[in-house]
Amino acid sequence: MSIEVVSPGLCTTVQDMGRYGYQQHGVNVGGAMDTPAVQIANMLVGNQRDAAVLELTIKGPTLLFQKDMLIAICGGDFSPTINKKLVKSNRAVWVRRGTILQFSHAKQGCRAYLSVAGGWDVPIVMGSRSTNLRAGFGGLAGRMLQAGDRLGHNPQSSFSLYLAKQLEQKARDHAFSYTDWFIPSSYFAHSQERGVRVIRGDQFDDFTAESRQSFFEQAFQVSPQSDRMGYRLKGPTLALTSSLELISSAVTTGTIQVPPDGQPIILMADRQTIGGYPKIGYVATVDLPIIAQLRPGETIRFQEISLHDAQRALHERERTMNEIKLGMELTVGWR
Repeated sequence: MSIEVVSPGLCTTVQDMGRYGYQQHGVNVGGAMDTPAVQIANMLVGNQRDAAVLELTIKGPTLLFQKDMLIAICGGDFSPTINKKLVKSNRAVWVRRGTILQFSHAKQGCRAYLSVAGGWDVPIVMGSRSTNLRAGFGGLAGRMLQAGDRLGHNPQSSFSLYLAKQLEQKARDHAFSYTDWFIPSSYFAHSQERGVRVIRGDQFDDFTAESRQSFFEQAFQVSPQSDRMGYRLKGPTLALTSSLELISSAVTTGTIQVPPDGQPIILMADRQTIGGYPKIGYVATVDLPIIAQLRPGETIRFQEISLHDAQRALHERERTMNEIKLGMELTVGWR
């Protein structure tokens, strides 16, 4: 085993990029809420982008390292410390066995991700290592981590071993060391303050003119009843021009449904596979991480984007990810 959980935090689970190919059976995709943070954390330690990570929510865990490990922490700011010394995020970190990694409450953002070279080793269920909390499978026994749990990691890549050796030599007698280079915080969703871009939904025109205007011009507040399944918002009431009877149809992550009370719900990673409420919009995939990093009480504003522009923005993000990976390999001297 690689680590022992001393304290589990509020909601710490094993997640990857999701479980695909089973929605026709009612099994949602799930996976990490902030996927770019996961991908960068994995690239920093030499993993494939979809390797399993630990997702931390609001308050992080305390972990005891039982062997030397190469890790990275990305996403929200949880003020991580190793043996009570602050450790920097968004970079590769080599940690000596016997040390303790401790996370605090989130100071910025809502979720952070802990990757390990090789990826966390839990069983693959339906093609994914992600935890499905509602159904109780995947991850570690289908649940959040608990005190006393132990986790191992899969075999490391040659890049991981190469980087770990560099950092071990740099550490000398210290408990940990990290790279001088890092990924700027501007790449992560919690540091972005712009509005969330939304494509018009199937029933957008069925809402009153006032509601359509309010949707794009007024702010909404994240409700405490928000979770990995959906973010409930509080704001101006969104009303239909007349009652609608809709047949339940497929929904996706980012679908914005409006139930009878007129308060929108943004469906997130653990969403259901079908829904029958009117859909006023769809959050552009590229902006889903912004939602994932919002905490209860924080506000959000929507701005319209076309499908074409949303696809182009996602393409630009993918290009940035490829550039980050190449830049890291060149910096380390791997290429």
